[in-house]
Amino acid sequence: MTAYRKILAGAVAAFAMGQVAQAQAATEIEWWHAMGGALGEKVVEIADGFNASQADYKVVPVYKGNYTETMTAAIAAFRAKEQPHIVQVFEVGTASMMAAKGAVKPVYEVMAEAGGDFDTDAYLPSVVGYYTTSDGKMLSMPFNSSTPVMYYNKDAFKKAGLDPESPPKTWPELGEAAKKLQAAGYPCGFTSGWQSWVQLENFSAWHNIPFATQSNGFDGTDTEFTFNSPTHVKHIQQLADWQKSKIFDYGGRRSDSAPKFLNGECAMYMNSSAAYAGVKRGVQGFEFGVGRLPYWPEVAGAPQNSIIGGATLWVLEGHPAEEYKGVAAFLSYLSQPEVQMDWHTFTGYLPITKAAYEMTKKSGYYEENPGTETAILQMTNKAPTANSKGLRLGNFVQIRDIINEELEGVWAGDKDAKTALDSAVARGNELLRKFERMN
Repeated sequence: MTAYRKILAGAVAAFAMGQVAQAQAATEIEWWHAMGGALGEKVVEIADGFNASQADYKVVPVYKGNYTETMTAAIAAFRAKEQPHIVQVFEVGTASMMAAKGAVKPVYEVMAEAGGDFDTDAYLPSVVGYYTTSDGKMLSMPFNSSTPVMYYNKDAFKKAGLDPESPPKTWPELGEAAKKLQAAGYPCGFTSGWQSWVQLENFSAWHNIPFATQSNGFDGTDTEFTFNSPTHVKHIQQLADWQKSKIFDYGGRRSDSAPKFLNGECAMYMNSSAAYAGVKRGVQGFEFGVGRLPYWPEVAGAPQNSIIGGATLWVLEGHPAEEYKGVAAFLSYLSQPEVQMDWHTFTGYLPITKAAYEMTKKSGYYEENPGTETAILQMTNKAPTANSKGLRLGNFVQIRDIINEELEGVWAGDKDAKTALDSAVARGNELLRKFERMN
C-alpha cells in the first residue's frame, strides 16, 4: 500500500469512527407521525435536516398509520410506559389530549425548561389559537395546519361564460354559476370533501356563529352543540335541494370526491388547502384556480375567518430532562422560517410563523403559483372570535361519524336537514356528556 493510500485509509477509518462515536453520543428523540407517501418522505427529510444541523440529538421519525391509528398507538404506548417523545395528533383529538392528565408535557413548559427565546407572538394567531390555553400558552406545536378552500375549473368557467379569475363569493352566486356550468355540459356544479369540517365546522366559523356552547368548548367541557340553528339548517337544506339536480353532488366522507373534480365532472370542489399539490398533479387537461369559501350574504358579519384542520405535535411525559432539551431544539428548528417555507410550498399546508409567511411572499412563490395564498388570507380575514377560534370538544372523532351518518341521510333524501341536524346534535351531546363524566 502506498503512503498516500495509507493516509487515505487512515482518514476514512478515523471519519467512520468519528461518525460512530457521534451516533452513539447523540440522544435519540422518537417522533411518531401519520404522514404517508410523499408527505412521509418529507417528514424524514425534515428530521434528517435537524440531525445534520447539530450532533447532540437525533430525531427518529416513525410512521404509525393514519391519524386515528397514531393517536391510539401513542395512548397504548404511554400505558405500557413505552411512549415516544413526540406524537402527531389531528386537531379533533385536542380535547382528548388535554384531558390525558399526566400524559402530556405542554410545549410551553418544554421550551421554558430548555431556556432560550420562545415567543408565541411569532406564530400566526389563527393557527396557534386552536392549541393554546385561554391565556395564550402553547399546548402543542402546530405542524401540518390547513383550512378548506374552493378549487374551480377555469376552463369550465370560460366555456360557461363565467369570469375565470373571479370565482363566486356567495352561496347564491355559486348556485347560479353551477347552473351555467351544467348548461355548458358539466354534469355537476360542485362537490365537497370532509363534509363536517367544511360544511358545518368551518361554515360556522366563516359565518361567526357558534358550533357549540362554551366558546365551542374552549371555556369548559359542559358544552352542547348548536349546529342545528336556523342558519345551519338553511344551508344543509339548500345543499340537499341542490343534490337533486347535481348542482351539488356528494362524493364521500373524506376526500373521496376528489376524482369528480379532477376528471372534469364537477367544476368546483371544496376541500383542504393541503390538497393543492394533489390537485395540481391530478387535474386532467384543464387549468384550475383557488378561491375562498362562499358565504351567505344575509348573515351579519360574514365572512369572518376559517379554522384549521391538520395536526400538531404533542410532547409526552415520562422521559429524562436531557431528552426534553432535544425536543425543544427540534421544535425550534421546525419553526425556522426556511424549514416552514419549504414545508408550506411543498405540501400546501400553512406556514405556522409570520416570518415564514413573509419569506414565502418575498420569494415570489404566491405570484408564481396563483391561489396558494388564499388559505392564509382566508384564515387571517378577521381576528378570531369565540365562534371562529376553533373547536375543543371531547369524543369528536366519534361525533364526526355521527354527523356524517346524519348528513348522508339528507343527501339520500331520507331526512330533511332539520331532522338530521337535530338528531346529530342530540346524539353528539350524549357523547359530550360521556366525555365530561370521564374527565
